[in-house]
Amino acid sequence: MARKATLERKTKETDIRISLDLDGTGRYSIKCGVPFMDHMFSHIAKHGFFDLTIKAKGDTHIDDHHTVEDLGIAFGQALKKALGDSKGIRRYGASTVPMDETLAEVVMDLSGRPYLVYNLDLPKKYKLKDFDPGLAEDFFRSVVNHAGMNLHINLLYGRDVHHMLEGIFKAFGRALDQATSLDPRIKGVLSTKGKI
Repeated sequence: MARKATLERKTKETDIRISLDLDGTGRYSIKCGVPFMDHMFSHIAKHGFFDLTIKAKGDTHIDDHHTVEDLGIAFGQALKKALGDSKGIRRYGASTVPMDETLAEVVMDLSGRPYLVYNLDLPKKYKLKDFDPGLAEDFFRSVVNHAGMNLHINLLYGRDVHHMLEGIFKAFGRALDQATSLDPRIKGVLSTKGKI
């Protein structure tokens, strides 16, 4: 069974096309109109071993918010579609990633119940070139809500904001790879309820 999804999301603010293969090798082609998010998606794909293609345009002449939020929605929907009935997946994933002086931890449950815990203490009014680091939380909230994911993101420590976010996105990719991996010992879904 191919665990792939392709979808389009078009609004008055954004136009997004995304293709996701959960059983890929980490190949990616990402052009989402927000260079920092191109960089972060490349980490999700490479460290999660997902094949990922994203083409997006948005009203970035206003700001990046609509594009980043809608990228989260589209990625969450693609993930949910690619998982299908979730039979055989490990469901849980966890990764702790060092990025120089930073240590980032991501823990998730593909439970069907959206919940985000986002423990990051970023400097206020800080920009990475033109990117507002606070938008990362909006991205993950959109992913969580549309994938049906319980996600805990903890920045244990760090100094450089780029390293903080990069560590988190790498850890997210690795944890997602673990949670979406198939385990032949799992018959049906990994739940005593018999349903996720």
